[in-house]
Amino acid sequence: MDRPQLADFLRRHREALRPADVGLPDGVRRRTPGLRREEVAQLVGMSADYLTRLEQQRGPQPSEQMLTAIARGLRLTLDERDHLYRLAGHTPPARTLRRDHVAPPLLRVLDRLDDAAALVLSDLGETLAQNRLAIALLGDGTRHTGLARSAIHRWFTDPGERLRYPEEDRDRQSRLQVAQLRAAMAAGARGQAVLDDLLDRSAEFRDLWSLHEVHRRFDDRKTLMHPEVGPIEVDCQALFTEDQAQTLLVLTPRGAEAAERMRLLGVVAGARFAV
Repeated sequence: MDRPQLADFLRRHREALRPADVGLPDGVRRRTPGLRREEVAQLVGMSADYLTRLEQQRGPQPSEQMLTAIARGLRLTLDERDHLYRLAGHTPPARTLRRDHVAPPLLRVLDRLDDAAALVLSDLGETLAQNRLAIALLGDGTRHTGLARSAIHRWFTDPGERLRYPEEDRDRQSRLQVAQLRAAMAAGARGQAVLDDLLDRSAEFRDLWSLHEVHRRFDDRKTLMHPEVGPIEVDCQALFTEDQAQTLLVLTPRGAEAAERMRLLGVVAGARFAV
């Protein structure tokens, strides 16, 4: 662990970020450049005291999990993330075509969206990042672990996943989930693990897999069932990274009634995050 270089790296990248880069208001006049330590700590999910000690060359060695959170919070590129790992005395994660490190361009767009539900998904349907409105609308997709991180996997193994869609739309959604998994099989071992488990556990999945359908597109519009505010019709816009490994999905209300229900969700989300 190279404490002096790690401290300098963290400080310089913190000072290079503007509040707008991470979706924060400029607020009162700032006496120092960039983000405050408290703001970075909130983004990363760590204490401001811990970040202060790292920047003052006094902190303990960060775990790999903490480094992943720091890289995301500071909006580091993959090269910068790998350098961070080395400075902290860890081997950088192996790079593959399909990865969990959220593409900084998608995060920059996500940070600026506060009036629409938006989330970043991997090609296996793993939720990598969400804004507050997306959590209020869809739940916290980042809480899942193992194969259940994949929304495709959960669709066929967790009956509760289907409740957010109208009953008449669920068969079509099942076909879309399978077609998207086939399109994502370049994900390598991770995709194969999801496939093998679903072939073993779900007769419905096996039948649909035999159709050999391949589909990467998202619906242009859909209706989502929310347990508190009822059905919400939304328009869907998808922004892909160049290698199509990650997608920023933006859900905007369609019509006045949907807009009012989304507004209510925003009020609920704001109250929960304020607690």
